[in-house]
Amino acid sequence: MLNRRLIAVTTAIVAVLAVGACSTPAEEEEAAAGTPVAATSSSSAGASVAASAPTAAAPSAAAPSATVKTAGACARKVSAKPVAGVTTVKLPAKVVGYGGEGDTEKLPMAIAARPDGGSWLAWLGTDGKVHLGRLGCDDKLTGATTSFTGIDLQDVQADANGGVLLLTRKGACGSGPLCGGESSPCNTMHMIRFDNNGKLVWERQVTNLTGGRTGYDDGARFIWWYQHHGRLATNGSDWAAYFGVAITVKNGNCVDVHEGDRMQVVNKAGKLVSGHKDAFEVGCSHAWTSRIVWDPRTKRFVTVCATDNDCRIAQPGPYRTVAAGTCDGTLFGGDLVLAKSKGYWTAWSQGGGVRLEKFTTGRSTSTVRTGISSAHPHLVSYGPNRMLLSWQSGSSMGAQVYDAGTGKAVGGRLSIAVKDHAYQAFKPYSDGSAAYPATGGSSDTIKIARVLPQA
Repeated sequence: MLNRRLIAVTTAIVAVLAVGACSTPAEEEEAAAGTPVAATSSSSAGASVAASAPTAAAPSAAAPSATVKTAGACARKVSAKPVAGVTTVKLPAKVVGYGGEGDTEKLPMAIAARPDGGSWLAWLGTDGKVHLGRLGCDDKLTGATTSFTGIDLQDVQADANGGVLLLTRKGACGSGPLCGGESSPCNTMHMIRFDNNGKLVWERQVTNLTGGRTGYDDGARFIWWYQHHGRLATNGSDWAAYFGVAITVKNGNCVDVHEGDRMQVVNKAGKLVSGHKDAFEVGCSHAWTSRIVWDPRTKRFVTVCATDNDCRIAQPGPYRTVAAGTCDGTLFGGDLVLAKSKGYWTAWSQGGGVRLEKFTTGRSTSTVRTGISSAHPHLVSYGPNRMLLSWQSGSSMGAQVYDAGTGKAVGGRLSIAVKDHAYQAFKPYSDGSAAYPATGGSSDTIKIARVLPQA
């Protein structure tokens, strides 16, 4: 393994690999003081991207027209082809900007689908807190928001009893000494369990710093300055976190710090599940774009990463190649979804060309060259047998539906009038829709893009 000085160089290269050729300009963050106030329900709905329909509103007391098919508790309109709508949400606490969208930069926002058709919206405030609010069927804030201490937001997921946030907090490096290089932050990653009122239920660190172990102690697993973004998944009881991590290793009288990834499982009581068959201390190294999904068919948490170990998209713990890439600085892993019947699809890009790979264990069995040019693709399940691929397209996003069994494109492409972020994610909803949180163009707004269900 390389020493700390070389790791700093290598991980800087990894950051470049993960960033790719993103053309989104930086947005200036605004400072905010004091604690956030209670959320108001005031939000203004944006214009629909497609001409056929705006964002679906909350169901009314009147029965829907017999000619209009709806889905789920929110009665969202089902159309013959995908229809995108955008809602602008007014925030009670300011959100950080996109910045340069690098894999070492702060993630501004995330969304989670609730079983009732609504959402949880999380955002990183300019006040050093992670804020959380409920969105109704109309994608507008309802009730009061809450907040938690956190210096970097990673993800949010939901269940019938509330949900879980994945966020980063400040930690301690200790005295070292490092074998080379200079001191950097030694932070910690935490799951925050909240109830349906957004109140804390439990919290659990998924790195391993304690009072007796700091970042520069042998065996430490912590969050440093380089790639550390992560994602959550749940099987309905346990919660899994998969994220980039720093790895401290004793080297004589000093320590080296390396970079890889880590997956930990926490049960419904907030306790780490020791020896879980899908968890690992380190999977890929060096690693970025950590992606995870729960597969109810196999009852396993499935993970993929992008790695400079042979420059590939791989399954970690142990390494299994999904798709072979090259070390040209453009390798990027998109998202991971269930394929129809069995197996998985993952999106990735190399040289700005987006591909889809279908696999079960290890090597891809089907490759789809989409013909789409983008550095940072996103993929989400879209109803029971389809998936939605999206990407940056100028100042907006482009999208295309694919069959989740064959990988064939379904219908034409869709334009979504929100600004893409390389590391944010669409989330699937049980009614067949999918939603994405995006900058609202100011520090006190967020836009929710929703692609309505397709028949």
